[in-house]
Amino acid sequence: MTKYIFVTGGVTSSLGKGIISASLAKLLQARGYRVTIQKFDPYINIDPGTLNPYEHGECYVTEDGAETDLDLGHYERFLNVPTSQANNITTGRIYQNVINKEREGAYLGKTVQVIPHITDEIKRNVRILGQDNKYDIVITELGGTVGDIESLPYIEAVRQLRWELGSSSLVIHLTLIPFLAAAGELKTKPTQHSVKMLLEYGIQPDILVCRTEHHLSVDIRKKIALFCNVNINAVIESIDASTIYDVPLLMLKEQLDHIVLGKLKLPHKNEPDLESWKDFLGRLKNPTAEVTIGLVGKYVELPDAYKSIIESFIHAGAKNECKVIVRCVHSESINAENVADRFKGLHGVLVAPGFGSRGIDGKIEAIQYVRENNVPFFGICLGMQCAVIEYGRNVLGLIDAHSTEINEETPNPVISMMEEQKKIKNKGGTMRLGSYTCDLKKGTKAAAIYGKLQITERHRHRYEFNNDYLEQYEKSGMVASGINPDNNLVEIIELKNHPFFVAGQFHPELKSTVDNPHPLFVNFVAASLSHSKKGLNK
Repeated sequence: MTKYIFVTGGVTSSLGKGIISASLAKLLQARGYRVTIQKFDPYINIDPGTLNPYEHGECYVTEDGAETDLDLGHYERFLNVPTSQANNITTGRIYQNVINKEREGAYLGKTVQVIPHITDEIKRNVRILGQDNKYDIVITELGGTVGDIESLPYIEAVRQLRWELGSSSLVIHLTLIPFLAAAGELKTKPTQHSVKMLLEYGIQPDILVCRTEHHLSVDIRKKIALFCNVNINAVIESIDASTIYDVPLLMLKEQLDHIVLGKLKLPHKNEPDLESWKDFLGRLKNPTAEVTIGLVGKYVELPDAYKSIIESFIHAGAKNECKVIVRCVHSESINAENVADRFKGLHGVLVAPGFGSRGIDGKIEAIQYVRENNVPFFGICLGMQCAVIEYGRNVLGLIDAHSTEINEETPNPVISMMEEQKKIKNKGGTMRLGSYTCDLKKGTKAAAIYGKLQITERHRHRYEFNNDYLEQYEKSGMVASGINPDNNLVEIIELKNHPFFVAGQFHPELKSTVDNPHPLFVNFVAASLSHSKKGLNK
C-alpha cells in the first residue's frame, strides 16, 4: 500500500518546503524506495502559465506539457525522475473540476459545498499518484502557510486523509525558529503558535522541521517537543546551507529519513547510496577554474524567474569542475553604445527566454556583439528567435527582419506564429507545450554535443522560425541543425565559423538534473571556459 507524507508550513512562507520535500524524497529514493512529490498551490489560477514571473517566478513545464510551479523543477533535479500534470494541483483546477461535474449533473441535484465536494476532489488528486502501485511513497507539499484562508480546504482534506489512511500517512510541519540578535537567543514561540493553529484544525504533526540560522540546543529541542506533542528525535534542525544541494546530507545527518520510515512502519532497507551526490558536491565546492557568464533577460531582478537556468549552470559547472559566476544583465539596459562595456569580463553570454517586446532590442544588440566578437553564445526560445532576427538584419541585409509577435506588419517575418496557434483565443495552456522529438543533422555541433541524432526536448512557445527564409539563412552560414520530423519546425540553429553559437527553440534547462547535467549547458560552459583561458574579452 502506498504511503503518504504531507508537508505543511507555518510562521512564514519561503521557508523551503520544496527543498525539504525534495531532500527527503532523495534520501528515501537512495534507500531503494519509489518516491514522487506533488505540490498543491492555493491560488485560483488554473496553473502558473499566465502568471507574470515577478508574481510567481518561472513557469516549469513537464514532459506532458503541464505548466507548473517552479518547485517541480527542484523535484526533478533532485530525483532525476520526470513529473507530470498530476504533480501540481491548484485551487483553480480543483474548483474547475468540481464545477464541471456539477454542470454535468454528477452530484444528482445536491448542494455543492466545500465539504465534502471540494475536499473530496483534493483527496482524489492526492491519491492519483498512489494508484496502480507505481510509487511506494507519495510526498504532498501544501503551498502557503497554516492559517491562510485559501489553504483551509487543503488542511481539512489532510485531516480527513489522516483518519482514512491511519499509519500509512504522516505530517511534517516546517516552521521557523527566529534568532533575536538583541536578546541573543533563538525563540520557539512562533513554532508553538503555528503547531497550535494546526492542532485547532485537527492535525497533530508527527515531525517538526525547524528552519534556523543557529544550531538547536538539546534544551530547545526538548522545549519544542514538550509544547508541540512530538518526540524529541522528531524535532529536526534545518540550518541555513550554502547550497540547496547540501540539504539532503543535512537531513541525513538529522536522520529525517530514518524517523519517517519508522513512523510509516517501513523497513529501512539499505543505507542511502549517495556517492554520486557527494561526488557532485565535491566538484561543486572544489572548482579548479572560474568562468563568468552573462544572463541577458528582462526579469533579472528576480532570480527565480530563471531558476532552472541558474541551476543548470550549477550542474554544468560541477561537470566541468569550474565555478560559474552568473552575471545578470538587464536587456533593457543594453544598446549599441554600451554593449562592449556591459559585456567586459564575460566569457560567454546566454540570452534568456521570455515574451513580448520589452527588452527585445537589447537582446538583439547583445547577440550582434557576441557573434561579431566570437564570444560563446547560447540562446533559449526567444533567445533563438532574437539570434535569427539579428542575423537576418545584419548578415542577410533584411533590415526590417522581425518577429510577428513584436511587429505584425514586418515585411520580413523571419519569426512568425505557428499555424495551429493562429485560431487560438485563450491564453492559458494553449502554447506548444511539453516534449517533442528533434532530429539532428550529422556533422553539426548539436549532433556532436548530444552524441546522437534524435533527441526530445520540452517546449513553451507560439512563434517559430519561418521556413520561407530557411534556404537563404543556410546558404549564408546559419545552419538549422535540429528539425522536428513531424512539422519541419526548426528546433536548433548554429553558426559554422564561431567557437560556440548555438540556440534552441526549446527549453533545455528544464531537463538538467544533478545526475544528468544538460549537454548543451555542459558544452556551453566548456566553451566559455576555453574562451576565458585565452584571455579574451577582458
